Amino acid sequence: MKYFSLYRNSPEVSFKEAVIKGLAPDKGLYYPSEISKLPVNFFRRIEGLENETIAYEVIKQFIGDEIPENNLKQIITEVLSFEFPLVELDTRISSLELYHGPTLAFKDVGARFMARCLGYFNSKMVTKEEVTVLVATSGDTGGAVANGFYEVEGVDVVILYPSGKVSDIQEKQLTTLGKNIRAIEVDGTFDDCQTMVKRAFSDQDFDGKRNLTSANSINVSRWLPQMFYYFFAYKQLKSKGKELVFSVPSGNFGNICAGMMAQKLGLPVNHFVTGTNINNIVPEYLKTGSYLPKPSKATISNAMDVGAPSNFIRIQELYGNDLLELRKNLSGYSYTDTETIDAMQYLFNEKNYIADPHGAIGYLALEKYLRGKSNLEGVFLETAHPVKFQDVIPSEISEKITIPESIKKILNKEKKVKKLSTYEALKAYLLS
Repeated sequence: MKYFSLYRNSPEVSFKEAVIKGLAPDKGLYYPSEISKLPVNFFRRIEGLENETIAYEVIKQFIGDEIPENNLKQIITEVLSFEFPLVELDTRISSLELYHGPTLAFKDVGARFMARCLGYFNSKMVTKEEVTVLVATSGDTGGAVANGFYEVEGVDVVILYPSGKVSDIQEKQLTTLGKNIRAIEVDGTFDDCQTMVKRAFSDQDFDGKRNLTSANSINVSRWLPQMFYYFFAYKQLKSKGKELVFSVPSGNFGNICAGMMAQKLGLPVNHFVTGTNINNIVPEYLKTGSYLPKPSKATISNAMDVGAPSNFIRIQELYGNDLLELRKNLSGYSYTDTETIDAMQYLFNEKNYIADPHGAIGYLALEKYLRGKSNLEGVFLETAHPVKFQDVIPSEISEKITIPESIKKILNKEKKVKKLSTYEALKAYLLS
């Protein structure tokens, strides 16, 4: 399998090169040169397959022969060491809970997969080269990357996060590990953090001094494993015989883009819905045809506080940059914090379900799209454990949340962090 830059001004590379480089030399995102549909028989027998088998069949074409079959299967087994339960809220809507991994966020799968791929590639190098994983986070990415890469030999991790704009628990998850994990608190927004990371990748002063790669969903090894979720949901719902709609709370649009890739592989999906907070760049684009990134605004659904979604260019590529084709398969809605809180309250009171702010937005968008469409079955993705957002969840709901043991262990740990506010300061830190 070869990968090309979506800016189309760099040579094609292998999966290994795409993982290690993160971004192409022209700063475009990598994209697979071929996408082959899975055989019809795979979908006929999917209900009888283990999740590990499904994941291997889904991902193997994107790896090629760069990781041997036995090693790839072992990586997948280690990555999928937890459950992905589907919780039925009523006869038409279910929640796919993706927060049962070590850091209680959907990003655990991609971070663990990437860490193990890099670990494998490093183990095969005759001359060991340390890789610096540089990543910006608006919330859950930082903790998932920190946990996934913790003590991975030959990998140094530097995580940038916006000061005061992640929850206390999210901050603890990325600032308390130490060893090869370093956290940088940036005086600014997530977009500022992401801009600093992208600028570092294009800075030639790092050539020969720091081997930088990204662990955001712009990296193919973080992005592609997210396809697994959609196959796991289909496996659980296939027997109901209805056409599926997936609603994905979206920030950088890597997760929903992975779902669209799953559809490209042949997964039967009727439609996708994206729910955003007031950072509504994509819903507005779908409505008006004007794609206008803008500075992000802080909300209670902080992981979606993104004003320039990096992965949307991949979605455009999937649809041949044809807005009319995209509209046939994607609808988008945005919600305020007040609407999000009301949705959490409704789900608790009427459905006996505790949702985090991101999942609540996913529910709102799905419920809106399904109105008047009785032939469809809807799934919204619950992407993070509600415990991470106790400070913004209504108190009567918050007090019902059981704190997982993994969170209890870090609450009293000391935060280790460096504070920076400019790219020049980050550069000096990385080169020191």
